Amino acid sequence: METVGFVGLGTMGGPMCARLARAGHHVQAFDLNPLALEAVAAEGATAVGSAAEAAAGVDVLLTSLPAPQHVESVMCGAGALAALAPDSVWVDLTTSRPELIRRLADEAPEGVAVVDSPVTGAVDGARNGTLTLFAGGESSTVERVRPVLERLGRLIACGDLGAGCVVKLVTNQLWFVGAAALAEGLAVGVRNGVELGDLWEAIKDSVADSFVARHDAPSIFAGHYDPSFTLGLCMKDLGLLVELEETVGTDLPMTTAVRAAFERATERYGLDAPELSVARRIEDDAGLSLRLDGDWVPHWEA
Repeated sequence: METVGFVGLGTMGGPMCARLARAGHHVQAFDLNPLALEAVAAEGATAVGSAAEAAAGVDVLLTSLPAPQHVESVMCGAGALAALAPDSVWVDLTTSRPELIRRLADEAPEGVAVVDSPVTGAVDGARNGTLTLFAGGESSTVERVRPVLERLGRLIACGDLGAGCVVKLVTNQLWFVGAAALAEGLAVGVRNGVELGDLWEAIKDSVADSFVARHDAPSIFAGHYDPSFTLGLCMKDLGLLVELEETVGTDLPMTTAVRAAFERATERYGLDAPELSVARRIEDDAGLSLRLDGDWVPHWEA
């Protein structure tokens, strides 16, 4: 079993770290939040006192952090990159900037390999080991870490270093469009006399079906709008997408429109508001309700 370091025990990182510990890996874990450390220690991980300590002596270091600046802070400012031993691999699970992962790979100690492997599948996927991981890096390195990463879900090799970040941002680009479109479609149907439950069943059994319709609609119906991911994180990813969009060389009107929709929701409810507040904004402005009675178990508890 590979020894694993894990830095970043937040909404997604905590469940992933716990899964690896329960699988029998020796896991050295670190987070600034002592309660998060206690939670993974209860699952069998070893709590350590710094990011550098988590990286020292491991075969594989995993980082799961909110944004690119946190990755740079942990790997450079906190010394995790320098602490890695020759022949180890750093896998960054963060939705980040491709250029950053490539630069840090160039700065890594000799003999240290790097993979970017952002994840998708929400908190229930992290808890249940059903995430999808998008891996970028040398094929031999990706195959080396595959046994560890496949304890978290399905691994898709996407190409060279940085490709994992590109693929994750594209999937989020399409998710944002889907979430905003779902909210608009529900509002149009309900305002024109269709029962919300009937409308949802029709959407799921038609060309309008999607992961968003099945997985995310219940968070709208329940009225909590999914606080496991914030509008601030949505805006962070939409900002990272701008850099990729500029390389296309033409306008992308749907992406431009969805950025405006999330900006309006953020201005109204704040960066800490739940991601599906794009639907709440429509409800509030239109004076309608998208509440639907049901046993809507929050997906992060499933």
